[in-house]
Amino acid sequence: MTAAQPNNPLHGITLEAVVVRLAEHYGWDGLARKININCFKSDPSVKSSLKFLRKTPWAREQVESLYVFTFAPRGGAQ
Repeated sequence: MTAAQPNNPLHGITLEAVVVRLAEHYGWDGLARKININCFKSDPSVKSSLKFLRKTPWAREQVESLYVFTFAPRGGAQ
């Protein structure tokens, strides 16, 4: 069953797309400064990052939170 999730900014976005967009925006060095995990510091790649993040829920949560903070539209006065 798939239901619409209008309040979930990550709905329909793959983990790979999240990692790629963050890496393009911050660069691997900037990403490693934002989130201190080795997959961003030591020989970083999308493939190695995905492998680690899929097995490590706390790291995935940090990456997804950074994505939402960086790219999700914020409500404001119009």
